Amino acid sequence: ENLEVKFKQGLQCKILTDNKDGTWLVKFNKNKKELMKVVERIGKVPTPPYIKKIPAGVKQKYQTVFASAAKVGSVAAPTAGFHFTKSLLAKLKRRGVKIAYLTLHVGLGTFAPVKVDDIKKHKMHGERVEVNIQTIQKIVRAKEEGNRIVAVGTTSARALEGVLRQPAWQLLSQLRSGGQAIKTEVDIFIYPGYKFKIVDALITNFHLPKSTLLMLAAAFLGEKNKRQGIILAKKIYQEAIRKKYRFYSFGDAMLVT
Repeated sequence: ENLEVKFKQGLQCKILTDNKDGTWLVKFNKNKKELMKVVERIGKVPTPPYIKKIPAGVKQKYQTVFASAAKVGSVAAPTAGFHFTKSLLAKLKRRGVKIAYLTLHVGLGTFAPVKVDDIKKHKMHGERVEVNIQTIQKIVRAKEEGNRIVAVGTTSARALEGVLRQPAWQLLSQLRSGGQAIKTEVDIFIYPGYKFKIVDALITNFHLPKSTLLMLAAAFLGEKNKRQGIILAKKIYQEAIRKKYRFYSFGDAMLVT
């Protein structure tokens, strides 16, 4: 603690606290605007451990079309979003699909493996989430009208389930009295046996074995029977391997309903 680390171009930071989870609280010698300029010049895109060689132009490919430069904070992209283009979003809107956005700062824990035998003892990483009143109103209206909420990505599913667990009237009352958005940190761990309260369908990529992402997908597949969800997940992955689907970040996706 209280060590100083020096980088290129005059950037340095002081280590304030060891969080005991592989992360540290640090203080840089530059303000946010100056810091981000230096990071853009000398920083590297954090990629999953299975990507050994970073492809050329990965910074451009490793962004979703709905990512906002005004809300920098993620250390990884929500990879299910890679499948969407501006033209596809426009087609969905023309078909009557209502699209709602939230801000999610994906954390480094998305790469973290589960290291305990009893998954109930796994401590989930926290991720900062912001959901504005327009998005909450769209979700409440969809639920009231019997329409489905489709989450794009496991991280989005966790964000929705974590933030919107309160009754709708409490959420809207909280927003009206305290601002235009709910800002919080979500650390909900979703694994087989979990009952989804908000999300009705999920678009997700094919994930690493023993990952929390795969556990969430299995939970969704077996909401009524957790053992059945695990069995079904195995069958789906075996079929994907047989048909040579692409896995992981730049791979294919599936729609789970």
